[in-house]
Amino acid sequence: MMTADTPSPLVPKLRFPEFCSTGDWRFQPLSAIAELISERVGTSKCVPMSVTTGVGLLSQEEKFGRTIAGNSYKNYIRLKTNDFAYNKSATKEFPQGYIARYSGTRNAAVPNSMFTCFRPDTAVVIPEYLDHLLHGNHHGRWLRKYITVGARAHGALSVSDDALMSMPVPLPPVAVSHPEQQKIADCLGSLDDLVTAKARKIEALRQHKQGLMQQLFLQPSETVPRLRFPEFQDAGDWMTKILDKQGNFLSSLAGKTAKDFDTGDAAFIPYMNVFVNTFTNILDLRSVNVGSDESQNAVAKGDVFFTISSEIPDEAGMSSVLLEEIENCYLNSFCALFRFDDGKSPNPVFLGFLLRSTLARAHLSRGAQGATRYNISKATFRNLPLQLPSGPEQQKIADCLGSLDDLIMAEGRKLEALRQHKQGLMQQLFPSQGRASEL
Repeated sequence: MMTADTPSPLVPKLRFPEFCSTGDWRFQPLSAIAELISERVGTSKCVPMSVTTGVGLLSQEEKFGRTIAGNSYKNYIRLKTNDFAYNKSATKEFPQGYIARYSGTRNAAVPNSMFTCFRPDTAVVIPEYLDHLLHGNHHGRWLRKYITVGARAHGALSVSDDALMSMPVPLPPVAVSHPEQQKIADCLGSLDDLVTAKARKIEALRQHKQGLMQQLFLQPSETVPRLRFPEFQDAGDWMTKILDKQGNFLSSLAGKTAKDFDTGDAAFIPYMNVFVNTFTNILDLRSVNVGSDESQNAVAKGDVFFTISSEIPDEAGMSSVLLEEIENCYLNSFCALFRFDDGKSPNPVFLGFLLRSTLARAHLSRGAQGATRYNISKATFRNLPLQLPSGPEQQKIADCLGSLDDLIMAEGRKLEALRQHKQGLMQQLFPSQGRASEL
């Protein structure tokens, strides 16, 4: 009989039937199942790698050339297949850093200044099993107690090798360790394959949409698009109208200090909402305090928002069209607000796509001026040419591209559901690290 002083068996919440009666799991410190590696590149040629958080180790051959060699890289750590690299750089998703497995076959290398690397003992742990465990941020939950706020050295988190190697790793009972590890790895790997396939489908849809936009909207020196719906083949040339003649720019939110934000009954549209979304996401708003005596311009359905600054010219003047009514809502001060005169607005969905088409983006990018930060003048916005077909043709294009957007969003929701399913499955297939104190 189990008493209050007897620890409960260490088993995951979810276990494959063939392993249910094989005994309890155990924790082993990483140092018992892997060894630190510090072999340097030296004069050897290796593929330079970097870590993309949440993705893994990616080749940097395009940046450095096919391989790296020479004095600049001789102290890089040399990786072999199934070696792991811990990148001690904090991110929002992985504040304690990210660990990635190298699955390539060529000799690879990472900078020794930012990485701690280790090689698993395959007689004890299957690399793919360990990879799934660490991809779920198992290490982060352990290392956070070793990292204090601001604990950085030369841009990296101050995490000792001893702290990393003391991390408890959950393993099935010895008698069935490898088969059960492999079963878990295969299960999670099949989900990864589904996630990858879904992500590729979404990217293919996005590329298809981008190519379609290049055909459905005018290109330089064109008066009609290269692809036109049959009923508009004889509709004649598109007309060009200048934005400044169609309405007016209104001032965005002004006169606010830090204490006014994230409080109050009013809302405002953040910069990134405009930058990212062709059509304003009304669920992505922040609160702001706006007094009843203030003279501020509330946004209205059909308004167009432009970012007025960016880090690179190609990202200057990104636009977003508001398709819904939002009460008591304003635009952030780093964006410009344009409102069409009555009866002069194009189809708002067509307009959203038009403003992100090749000609519109080229005009706005050319108008970006600066060195470390690029800004667009109101004159550039005012002189923006709008190439417009008839109202029915605008609607047809809007419906076509809008249906593609709906499909991309639907596939995106399926992708997120798969990721959430995998995350929930991992929480049940591995024992809770809360029991690691028993190590």
